[in-house]
Amino acid sequence: MPPVHIVTDSSAVFNSPRTVPQYPVTVVPNRINLGGKLYRDGIDLTTEEMLKILAGRTTPPEILPPTVEDYAAVFARLAPQSAGIISIHASRELSPSWHNGRLAAQQLGGTCAIAVIDSRTLCAGQGMLVRLAWQALLAGSDFDSTVNQVRSAVDRIYALYYTESLPFLWHHRLLAESRMLLAAMLNIKPVISIEDGRLLVTEKVRTRSQAVERLVEFVAEFEHLEEVVIIQNRPHITEQTRILQDRFAIEFPGRHFPYLACGVALAAWIGIEAAGVVILEKEMDAEAYDDD
Repeated sequence: MPPVHIVTDSSAVFNSPRTVPQYPVTVVPNRINLGGKLYRDGIDLTTEEMLKILAGRTTPPEILPPTVEDYAAVFARLAPQSAGIISIHASRELSPSWHNGRLAAQQLGGTCAIAVIDSRTLCAGQGMLVRLAWQALLAGSDFDSTVNQVRSAVDRIYALYYTESLPFLWHHRLLAESRMLLAAMLNIKPVISIEDGRLLVTEKVRTRSQAVERLVEFVAEFEHLEEVVIIQNRPHITEQTRILQDRFAIEFPGRHFPYLACGVALAAWIGIEAAGVVILEKEMDAEAYDDD
């Protein structure tokens, strides 16, 4: 039986660098427009190099998703050797990636089963869905069952961030200019969640310590955690992340809280001076809910 192949765009960020080598996952790169010059995300520039470039900018780069032709070429190459293709994309509210993948799948005309899935998130949340898919396939799930597991998990991904990169929020109309100026004057840090695939400014804090407290409170709201990842603004651990890990160790003794650098696609929305947490909630059966 040929394998089921997984495809995603480079908006996905993986907690483990072994995710792609352990299972056939094809990552189709976004293109990053910097001053009219295009770079392939993760190929022409590493994430670390790109984050350093963004640190000196007041306007975000343009993130261009893989085109219909890009996806069509990947699907056509994989289809003859696949029992099916599961293509997991950045939220359609934040990127045209899902739309382009859907059009590309239609071009194949049913020669191979292709499920094009809107993750309704990006960065670590999208990466979690990719990992869940390959773990299900390695465990013996077939194409249809794996697709259903991924679609179900979409509703169990939650994320909360705070940022100090106010111009990026203003550029994307997540923050009005008057509120941006007021926030800058008062040193306010917006707190951002992902709701129905959209980034929304939901509250604000005044200090980084308050931001840490809010992130801890957010994670503590969940009783059944499958995975939690801390998002930071550089590859090597920051003092902020150490503080978060210490706080989480008190709230959730014995549990590991890994960290990873913010992906370029997310940084282009909320800026480089940002941090957050991403959660995959456990799937609970009916009996578990009855016991609660």
